[in-house]
Amino acid sequence: MTEKPEQPSTILVGENARQSDVDQPWEQDNQAWWDWYVTLADNSEQRTAELSAVPPMPSIDLPSDAAIFEELRVPYALTREHCEAFRRDGFVKLTNVLSPEAVIRLRQELTKLLGEAFDTSLDGGVQDRFLSLEMAWLDNPVIKAYVLSPRIGRISAELLNVPSVRLYHDNILSKEPGCGRTPWHYDDHHFPLATNDVVTAWIPAQPIPIEMGPLSFAKPLSVFELVEAIEFNKFDTSYDRQIAEVFKANDVVVEESPFEIGEVSFHHNLSFHTAASNRTRQSRIVLANTYYADGARILDQPTMVSGDWQKFIPGASPGDVAASKLNPVCWPVET
Repeated sequence: MTEKPEQPSTILVGENARQSDVDQPWEQDNQAWWDWYVTLADNSEQRTAELSAVPPMPSIDLPSDAAIFEELRVPYALTREHCEAFRRDGFVKLTNVLSPEAVIRLRQELTKLLGEAFDTSLDGGVQDRFLSLEMAWLDNPVIKAYVLSPRIGRISAELLNVPSVRLYHDNILSKEPGCGRTPWHYDDHHFPLATNDVVTAWIPAQPIPIEMGPLSFAKPLSVFELVEAIEFNKFDTSYDRQIAEVFKANDVVVEESPFEIGEVSFHHNLSFHTAASNRTRQSRIVLANTYYADGARILDQPTMVSGDWQKFIPGASPGDVAASKLNPVCWPVET
């Protein structure tokens, strides 16, 4: 297991800022966290063109849920090149992790859950918002199969090169038509985990063309060192703008490319990433599952940027092993 160094260089929040009110716990729900977080993105260069249409989802007969659940158990043929790319660049995009049928079934379920939670219709019923819904796997057997999928869990463990991974949490994310950018960030400060063996599987529930704002990654992984001295600012877009300026000045390569149906990205907790605005009339719906090496502990001092972390690791305290009943081992499968 890779432990986080004690030096503040690996913490997104700067040394001085860590002594400020950022160290206070987050006191609202996860949706309020996202409503706040997207305000930190600089949208000064956002295009004002009308929202565009995207092709409809494929019209195909869906197999039974049992067949899709079986697909989610079958191992994926991860290669040495995939693992090397992940360790070098901090992310990897893998094609055909899910079949088109599994993607369409996932979208049906996520759309239903989001519609019920926010009392609205998706794909145009809401404008300019970033909707979030977490912990759905506890009550929904379909989502549970995607979140605790041995296929996804094994990929995560192999990319991290650890023998076993646990779930931190699932997060259903919908960037609605017209919603602006997601600010530059890495996930290290979002997760109160005292390890760098953390990966997020970003599972689109539809193809994502450039106009819809796919996740974009700065590479290689080590670029986070360029911006470690920039202090996080919870009040404005200065952090996002400074990150972009440093990356531009250093000719950092940013990979922004569409996602095919069934393509899934996996990114390391130190991987800097962003996403453009959604300039289409379709909701950009994603299931984001975060996994970490079994045995990891909770940070001694989680901050407000970690959000409602005690909801995801209930009954645990700072410094404890992160292994609550809501953090099951996803790989290897326990028999």
